[in-house]
Amino acid sequence: MSRYTGPRSRIARRLGVNIFGTSGEVRALDRRPYPPGEHGRSRRRGQPSEYLAQLQEKQKARFSYGLSERQFRNLYEEANRRKGVTGELMLQMLERRLDNVVYRAGLAATRPQARQFVNHGHFDVNGKRVTIPSYRVRVGDKVSLRTKSRDMVTVQWNKDVLDRQAPGWLETGDDGFAVTVRAYPEREQIDVPVREQLIVELYSK
Repeated sequence: MSRYTGPRSRIARRLGVNIFGTSGEVRALDRRPYPPGEHGRSRRRGQPSEYLAQLQEKQKARFSYGLSERQFRNLYEEANRRKGVTGELMLQMLERRLDNVVYRAGLAATRPQARQFVNHGHFDVNGKRVTIPSYRVRVGDKVSLRTKSRDMVTVQWNKDVLDRQAPGWLETGDDGFAVTVRAYPEREQIDVPVREQLIVELYSK
């Protein structure tokens, strides 16, 4: 399955969470706080099955960071091969994606917007242009908005209106157009509403 490009509010209603961080999802969840589809209102309530709970957590993470099913599976397998807590390692690798760093720095309103900025070549990593959203930053890397891109109306609006503070593992430059990776993110610094252990249990079957 390729990366999802359909209605975002539909995904938010299905999972009951504002996945993409847009105002449209907020309105959709307020107006219709039930799953989409003909039987959304009458869908059985109560405790979901174990498998459904695991699947929903995986979908929350996958859609939040904009990965395809294959990309997400490969990421899990890489985390599973490493020493440490698999679920936390998986989230850490997702947070280290270049498009997510741009989003966390407050230079993009949403992760999809950050992905587009990176794809269009607006960002450098250590002085070299990188156009791969999945590029994984390391400690000491400096991610900066290219000089010619700093006058973009969208970027200026994001800086002035969003006023998003970068998490502790990122250090913002004085001009606000660059961040340096101080450390790898700890679990408490990752605010995506995902229970990663359920994802590990799903893939471990």
